[in-house]
Amino acid sequence: MIDRLVARIVGLEVRLLACQARLNAQTDSEALHDLRTTVRRLRSLLRPLRGLPGVEQLETAASAVGTLTTPLRDREVLAAYLEQHGKVEAAQRRQVQMAEAYPAVASSQELAHLLMILDAFPRFIRAAQRQGLLAGLRKRIEKRLDKQWKKLGEALRDPAHDRHRLRLLIKRVRYAIEAYPELDRLPKAAMPRLKSAQGALGDWHDCWQWLARAEQEHDLQSCVPVWRITMEKAEAKSDRVLDKLIASCFDKS
Repeated sequence: MIDRLVARIVGLEVRLLACQARLNAQTDSEALHDLRTTVRRLRSLLRPLRGLPGVEQLETAASAVGTLTTPLRDREVLAAYLEQHGKVEAAQRRQVQMAEAYPAVASSQELAHLLMILDAFPRFIRAAQRQGLLAGLRKRIEKRLDKQWKKLGEALRDPAHDRHRLRLLIKRVRYAIEAYPELDRLPKAAMPRLKSAQGALGDWHDCWQWLARAEQEHDLQSCVPVWRITMEKAEAKSDRVLDKLIASCFDKS
């Protein structure tokens, strides 16, 4: 278990370094997204380890990179949408901003700090192992995964559930299972249902966010009517997908 944990940490470090290089060279349009996904996977790996040496510092560093890149990724997604729907000038304005943002993220203090702590983290794990601090590690992780799953179930059954919170909880459950696949005890239908729910809620969230941005960014005003209609459809779709998730994965448990 500990060897697999260290191997996964090293693998995530390698992926982050590759994303940093891609951002710096601006080789492709997926580098920022891949960076954020890798950071999210790292945080999912760390969450069950809270209380161990070095975990808090690494979580804080990962959170800082997430905070730095969230508005940039939002702008990137919006620019792609605008270009796809013929809003060329509005798209280009944001693409110019992104061209400056990519190398800035690659050379940011936040990313450098994360990589520095991440590089040292396997040594913290091995030291904790020698000191006997990792006894019962498997049970600790299993307990955390069970708690996340139960929390999601409670949120789904809440008639007044908040879509923003559900989206976050679904992401946490999905990435936690991907971080520890050998501990996956969820119903067989869980992963495809979780992915569908995350996608539907993501579409809804994009429209919700773009409508908020349109209040400040006037070149988006022409998109508002379409976004309102799309958001209503996304709400209905997300409700259907969430109902299927409850029926297939929670009502029988």
